[in-house]
Amino acid sequence: MKNQYFYSFCFFLFAMATSSLKAQGCSDAGFCTVNSLKPHQNDSISVQKNQLKIGFSVGKADNEITAYSQYAEYNRQINSKLAINAKVTSLSQVGNNINTFGLSDIYLSTNYRLNKNLSVTLGTKIPLIDGNKTKNGGTLPMDYQASLGTFDLIVGAGYQIKKLQLIAALQQPLTQNNNQFVAENYPVNSPLRNFHTTKDFKRSGDVLLRISYPFKITDKLQITPGLLNIYHLSNDQFTDMFGTEREIDGSQGLTVNGNLFFDYNLNEVHALQLSLGAPFAVRDLRPDGLTRSFIANLEYSFKF
Repeated sequence: MKNQYFYSFCFFLFAMATSSLKAQGCSDAGFCTVNSLKPHQNDSISVQKNQLKIGFSVGKADNEITAYSQYAEYNRQINSKLAINAKVTSLSQVGNNINTFGLSDIYLSTNYRLNKNLSVTLGTKIPLIDGNKTKNGGTLPMDYQASLGTFDLIVGAGYQIKKLQLIAALQQPLTQNNNQFVAENYPVNSPLRNFHTTKDFKRSGDVLLRISYPFKITDKLQITPGLLNIYHLSNDQFTDMFGTEREIDGSQGLTVNGNLFFDYNLNEVHALQLSLGAPFAVRDLRPDGLTRSFIANLEYSFKF
């Protein structure tokens, strides 16, 4: 009976998500994939204290763009309470006869377990580019930038009630990028004319609430469905072609995503994870280029 409810819930989750594919979502500025802010395996205790991960994702973005992300990650369990994490990411985008690739960000975080059920996370995102990539002398919109170009603070907390996992977090930019894209600088027949101007872009912060529940299917396989809610705290801002700073109406608001995580332990050392995500509800405008109507990520991890 328990499995029947589980399969029904998974079907409902992604039937709704599939029906919403044209409503672009995701909106993750990076904190959703910080190790301690993701769903975890309840029985993942290991004698190995080190872990390496490599991963690759593909996502369908706005304006006929496909985004491919790559990352390498290192986790270290210092003791029973304290863990540290470091990750470096890269991103390529393909669409409208434009191909881009670049290193994105470095994420550094630490997680401290206060008790059996409660843990806290403190971290930062360090940009490796300034968010102002150009092509043929013209600045590209944020949708083609490998990074938001902001130096961010990340704080979060996780709480577990039996198997139910609750995570809340904040990602707040401490600096802004150097993007100089002005849509009006491109010809009327250029596809870039349809993008939102982001000259002197000022991006607001985000908060998230993640709810997930793991189901152990076999000794090796665990499936975790969940809801990922991201609220963009205020409207973003840009400077128009006349030098006037303006708000981007509709860029504030809530994005609700459905997630499925498939964790398969090949043995005590090697593991694979497949994660899928799609939106249920979205913000009206997402000038930051984080739109994804669907995203799939495959990850390999190795403990030592």
